[in-house]
This record gives sequence, structure tokens and C-alpha cells, in this order.
Amino acid sequence: MTMTTIDIPDTVLQATRMTPAELKIELAITLFQQEKLSFGKARELAGMDFWTFQQLLGSRGIRPHYDVAELEADLETLKSLGQL
Repeated sequence: MTMTTIDIPDTVLQATRMTPAELKIELAITLFQQEKLSFGKARELAGMDFWTFQQLLGSRGIRPHYDVAELEADLETLKSLGQL
């Protein structure tokens, strides 16, 4: 797996009062809400397991937008991670 690094100035992190991990979670949620990432990919970016990410979305009133292709992609992701 190839990783890409994004540099975030310390001043931005300080302004948000967030840790890099918290910022990744917020990015994952935002991209999921905008339908730019599937649930599985957003969960992966957030660094959370399926149920934890689902609970986080639910606690914010964010409903899943799932189609068959996304379900199949998520199942493949889970299989490749050995979680299914």
C-alpha cells in the first residue's frame, strides 16, 4: 500500500485545537458526507473499526448512503484486512 503525506502547518492544528488523528477523523466524516468516500474508505481513513465509525456517524446524525457497489467494496476491504 502506498501512503501519501499531507503537511498541515502547526498553526492550523493549533487553530483547530485538534490532534492529527482527530483531524483525520473529521476529514473522513466530511468526505463520507459529501459522498466522495465510501463508508469503508472513510472508516479506513479515520482509523476506526466498522462499528466504532458507524456509532460516530450515528452520534452525529449522519445516515449511511450505501449502494450495492459500496457494500461489495466494503466487504472486499474487510476481507483484505482479515476482519471478515
